[in-house]
Amino acid sequence: MQENSLNNSNRIYRRLWQYLSDYVSIFVASILAMLVVAATVPAFAYLIKPLIDEGFVKKELGNMGWIAAAIIGLFLVRGVFNVINEYLTGLLSGKLVVRMRSEMFAKLQRLPIHFFHDNTSGRTISRVLNDAGQITEAGFNIITVMIKDGISIVFLLGWLFYLEWKLTIATFIAIPIVGFCIRLSSKYLRYLSRENQKELGKTVQILSENISGVKMVRIYGGQQYEENRFVHNINTVFKNGLKQALASTSNTAFTQFIVSIALAAIIYFAAMQASDQNAGNDFSAGGFVSFLTAMIAMFDPIKRITGVLQSMQRGLAAAESVFSFLDFPEEDDKGSLKTLSRPVSGNLVLNNVSFRYPNAEKDSLSQINLKIDAGKTVALVGASGSGKTTLSALIARFYDVSSGEILLDGTDIREYALALLRENIALVSQEIFLFNATIRENIAYGGRAGVDDEEIIKALKAANAWEFVSKLPDSIHTAVGENGAKLSGGQRQRLAIARAILKNSPVLILDEATSALDTESERLVQAALIELMKNRTTIVVAHRLSTIENADEIIVMDNGKIVETGTHAELLAKKGRYAALHTVQAEDGE
Repeated sequence: MQENSLNNSNRIYRRLWQYLSDYVSIFVASILAMLVVAATVPAFAYLIKPLIDEGFVKKELGNMGWIAAAIIGLFLVRGVFNVINEYLTGLLSGKLVVRMRSEMFAKLQRLPIHFFHDNTSGRTISRVLNDAGQITEAGFNIITVMIKDGISIVFLLGWLFYLEWKLTIATFIAIPIVGFCIRLSSKYLRYLSRENQKELGKTVQILSENISGVKMVRIYGGQQYEENRFVHNINTVFKNGLKQALASTSNTAFTQFIVSIALAAIIYFAAMQASDQNAGNDFSAGGFVSFLTAMIAMFDPIKRITGVLQSMQRGLAAAESVFSFLDFPEEDDKGSLKTLSRPVSGNLVLNNVSFRYPNAEKDSLSQINLKIDAGKTVALVGASGSGKTTLSALIARFYDVSSGEILLDGTDIREYALALLRENIALVSQEIFLFNATIRENIAYGGRAGVDDEEIIKALKAANAWEFVSKLPDSIHTAVGENGAKLSGGQRQRLAIARAILKNSPVLILDEATSALDTESERLVQAALIELMKNRTTIVVAHRLSTIENADEIIVMDNGKIVETGTHAELLAKKGRYAALHTVQAEDGE
């Protein structure tokens, strides 16, 4: 287990190095600055020897001037290069975080739809913002401490060997004990870090749900429940963080205790050796003080190196999370068709299409055969769970068929590049999403951001939306709020229709676009939809049968299969499933 953990850590650091290698010049400059800073520590210990021997023992003050100047210069150099090192490492860590977050957000645009069903938005947000930021602790911050303090320790040991090699060897007694402590606590700290990241994701999720679902929380009296849930979660994060701090601090305290024992023993034997007139050694008072200074100077670097363990494990756990996110399989976009010699007309054919959701026990769609001619309107009706929305999602390749094929203008849609396929499809659904931006930015979204205002106004008029938009204080430049919070349901729906009209795609999917509207809003939206559907191949997922009576063909679905097809009149005459649904809705309407 420990070997696997070590191999995993090595893989993470090798992968981090791939990012670091793009900034080698800055990294090398940072290392050089670290070397200078690290060298000043033993240099100060070196100056202590002549200061004591000549200034205090021999009372020869001739060299005191240059020694004092050297000490001042030494700390000036240390300060300057420490600033350079901190700036460069901050620059490197910042660039790494920016690059990681940019790659993660770009990855987010290419992930399959089922990823968002299987992973909460809170955990995903926490990964991009929190985990990516913590990678610096596994990267440059650790490198800074390990290199700068590691070099300081090496230089100090070199000076100690030079002064008295026998006593210096005794310092290595503590190293195996310190190494064992570090190894023992590493695994526990990594586990705590993983758990903390999960809990942070849950915290973000609770916040997100409470902000977006504030009306439901208030109307159903869920304030206390949500408060208890949030407080419980942040307390879990707090306790977990406390465990990490305790484990890290305990490890550091024990390490310092072991080092202090070794230090005390060395000081004692050094004093004994220096006072022994018959020992035949030249271990002077200055040498002893210099030795002691170097030993004490090693204390802080050792403390930082052992104390950095918690940051390292937290950073490694964050890096595991980030890299697993970046390695998640993307949408299958292997289609070779990236451009077309002529525009898409909109002929759609489904041949023996079956589909099963990941980990589902049975197919959601089974052996679907359907032909939709260009410019025609086909309505999909049936009870909830019959497969209507799933079928429309397959046409847009939000999912890929499990078997069979879907042809657009005679070509399997899997042969189209996803960008090209979706450029030729517009979608208006019941769940309208508007960005927290202006009306103009919402309608002219994506590839149409550069269109003229006249085109946007034309689309708004066609969508029966210009009447209310023109009365707003800033017209099309009015901000709509988060998900259109400043607008009514009918207004949001008409803006979505205007967005689809402006896109002007040959294939249109309407997924229950009027099911949640009042009668007046439905009338306006329905009129806008009629305008939108002109000369387009339209697939209508319908709940209200009254909205699709004029469809060229109505497909009745049940349990993932097509059970009836025909026009409104033909299906009523059959007195089958459609006629029964129509009768029920007519009675409900009355």
